[in-house]
Amino acid sequence: MTETANAPAKAAFPDTRPAGCPFDPAAEYQELRETAPVSQVSCPVGVDAWLVTRYEDVRSVLADPRLSSRAASPSNHVNTEADLDAPAAPGSILHHDGPEHSRLRRLLTPEFTVKRIQAMRPYIADLVDQHIDKMLEGTEADLYHDFGLPIPSLVICELLGVPYADREMFQAASGVLLKVDITQEQRLAASGQVQGYMAQLVMAKMANPTDEDLLGRLIQRATAGGTPLTIEELVTLGISLLIAGHETTANMIALSAAALLQHPDRLAELRADASIAPAAVEEMLRYLSVVQFGVFRRVVEDLPIGEQVFKEGEFVIAALSSGNRQESVFGNPDEIDFGRNASAHLTFGYGAHQCLGQQLARVELQEVFARLYTRIPTLRLAIPFENIEFKHDALVYGVRSLPVTWDAQA
Repeated sequence: MTETANAPAKAAFPDTRPAGCPFDPAAEYQELRETAPVSQVSCPVGVDAWLVTRYEDVRSVLADPRLSSRAASPSNHVNTEADLDAPAAPGSILHHDGPEHSRLRRLLTPEFTVKRIQAMRPYIADLVDQHIDKMLEGTEADLYHDFGLPIPSLVICELLGVPYADREMFQAASGVLLKVDITQEQRLAASGQVQGYMAQLVMAKMANPTDEDLLGRLIQRATAGGTPLTIEELVTLGISLLIAGHETTANMIALSAAALLQHPDRLAELRADASIAPAAVEEMLRYLSVVQFGVFRRVVEDLPIGEQVFKEGEFVIAALSSGNRQESVFGNPDEIDFGRNASAHLTFGYGAHQCLGQQLARVELQEVFARLYTRIPTLRLAIPFENIEFKHDALVYGVRSLPVTWDAQA
């Protein structure tokens, strides 16, 4: 086992997706997995980090408590103005470890059980059908803005108890906060706007208790002799759920459509048999890896990963997209294969910090996959594929818009 001083020379991070295939991760990852699965890179934030690219090592990084989320935001490595020593915001479930993380997650877990999320399936299916019905009033639409974005936004608003009428504010704020090249001034302006909004909403629910939505139940659970939560913690939790609850799914809906329209054989399989939608969703989650810059951690205790020893105080990047394309785990990983079992993908993370809302995202995507392509069988791009603008500068990968068209239906 080698010490870090003997490691290969570092390269710049992040590597970019191939221009000719925007659905693939950085081309360098395949070579790194084979020749240097743990390599040192230089991050835009101004620190060096260990880039981990093999599936089993990525899982180890995500699961090991000696690698801290509290000491390094999961995405700060790609922002040039991020403060790596800033304290984690109270209530930020992404940025806490150990007992504090467990306390916050324990309060939220009852809201995201498989049983509770499955109970929402008829509502979600109806939303999908309503938006398809609206699309079918014409023969063209923007599949991101008219379909992919509103469906998960409506769902998370219904779940949290957030007025959907306020969507333009929180969608705009999340769009800013998820960009990698924003200034601190822009970040503070966007976060201040959404924090002020959520604080008013939380205080209104505290003044008028309700158990009809997640925020209301969370407030009750935290004040009924259970685990106390401050207003600041409630606000941070509400914002985290609101942003995470619509951004990833919205981008997956549109990005999956863009990819499937470029793979007509796979799309034909889905149109012919909607029952494969769950398997198709898992495969597209693996194939696309929308959390494109991986997960950032700080080492709080020396530990070995692969052939490397990470030292306390160093930084590590777990490359989710690279792990999702490892040949030994997913045969022919650069191909879309709905026949494979892709459920072990890393897109929702792994370990204690894996995505709390993953079951909700799965149900939303399953209902979209099962309905959109069968109800609009002639769906196709309305612009050349080369003209699609991808979100290369966003933490969550996707498209900025996706103009589509179809044949009029009788």
